[in-house]
Amino acid sequence: MADKKAATLPRKPYERELLRLQTELVKLQEWVRAEGARLVVVFEGRDAAGKGGTIKRVAEHLNPRVARIVALPRPTERQRTQWYFQRYTEHLPAAGEIVLFDRSWYNRAGVEHVMGFCTKQEYQLFLRQCPVFERMLVEEGIVLRKYWFSVSDAVQEDRFRRRLDDPVRRWKLSPMDLESITHWEAYSRAKDEMLVHTDIAEAPWFVVESDDKRRARLNMIAHLLGSLPYHDVPPPVLELPKRPPSMGYERPPRDLQTYVPDHAASL
Repeated sequence: MADKKAATLPRKPYERELLRLQTELVKLQEWVRAEGARLVVVFEGRDAAGKGGTIKRVAEHLNPRVARIVALPRPTERQRTQWYFQRYTEHLPAAGEIVLFDRSWYNRAGVEHVMGFCTKQEYQLFLRQCPVFERMLVEEGIVLRKYWFSVSDAVQEDRFRRRLDDPVRRWKLSPMDLESITHWEAYSRAKDEMLVHTDIAEAPWFVVESDDKRRARLNMIAHLLGSLPYHDVPPPVLELPKRPPSMGYERPPRDLQTYVPDHAASL
């Protein structure tokens, strides 16, 4: 535990650098919008590897009309009969948009394969089609970045235990998450096989060491920014207009409206 604490990036330098990187992300957003670029960022990794927290920091100061998070639920019965990639393609960005996939089509190479939610034939078909699919995205002009968040078994188990006792994070822990503990080696083999087939030159995988969440967030964001040729787009010059003179408006009496009780006054 002492070694783990020693490896944790202190909060002050973390928050200082995070704010700087988030400021650059806003510049990236404006460049994407001005250039009509299409950016897709895939976040994958084991349960409790820190994907969600990183996505939250990436999107925190971005315009939700430009940058959106896609976290799809289980496929419907109709979607199960579609081409596997079909339900993901409808969420791809248009010009001037950023899409952050909180898990993606790689569900088939991970949880679906390990837990038996797809057939061996469907899994093998995915491994053959995925590189072709991603090459098509890149050839179409979509900028694709793929990040795998790597967490050790000891740190993952520690995070699971803390979630059990945390009422605001308990929802993050599902029976399927706990299954990942007993299937650790199976997930490891699935990840290795996935990388063999899908770590392609047009869309390589980038591995993020995430035992320290703070370092993982900074490293991933810095890498994303450094991999793109964005530049500062000057914002339009804006001036606050003068408020026009009153035309005789009077606010209705307050007792005619229902106000939220002042809970803060009781603190």
